[in-house]
Amino acid sequence: MAGETTNATQIVVPSRTRVWLAPVGTAAPADATVAMGAGWYSVGLTTEDSLKFNEEPSFETVKSAQTDYPSRTFQTGDAATIEVDLQQWNAQNFRAVFGGGEITEITPEGGIGATHYRFAPPRVGGRTEIAAVIEVIDGGKHYRYIVPRAMQMEGVQTDLTKAKEAVLPLRLAVQGGDDSDAWYLVTDDPSFAPTP
Repeated sequence: MAGETTNATQIVVPSRTRVWLAPVGTAAPADATVAMGAGWYSVGLTTEDSLKFNEEPSFETVKSAQTDYPSRTFQTGDAATIEVDLQQWNAQNFRAVFGGGEITEITPEGGIGATHYRFAPPRVGGRTEIAAVIEVIDGGKHYRYIVPRAMQMEGVQTDLTKAKEAVLPLRLAVQGGDDSDAWYLVTDDPSFAPTP
């Protein structure tokens, strides 16, 4: 039927999601299905309901005496964030969640036993940016949100209770600039083909 817009195949139900991180400047994947390249690492297991990508533009309006509605609306800024709760505790995930930091090997007292490790969070001004990719898979459709630069810009609250796993809250704020896209999506979903 001409002009039909109802299409249930365009509903996305993420059956699998993955979050990948890398140092800023690491080559991003060229498409939605190519293997992640050198430098990228998966954060591993995440809680099933925590992954969110938020895009929040901000606007100002011009009011005029001749109308009850804005005479003009213009965009003054943009912001985007990634939120996900990590279930795996390891050096890379700790550094991502705390915005950097240093991990050193320490010798146990007496020099006997397994090696121990010390994590120190970054000092003020020492946070580092990272690159991120959110991968969403729905059957044969693949989507990748690619963020060349992001920074952990929220505090960390980890609940250490007996009856539940302790998660690491990763909250990344997308960083931008005039010379490149702050974020973009690549997909093999045929529904994204440009219409004539």
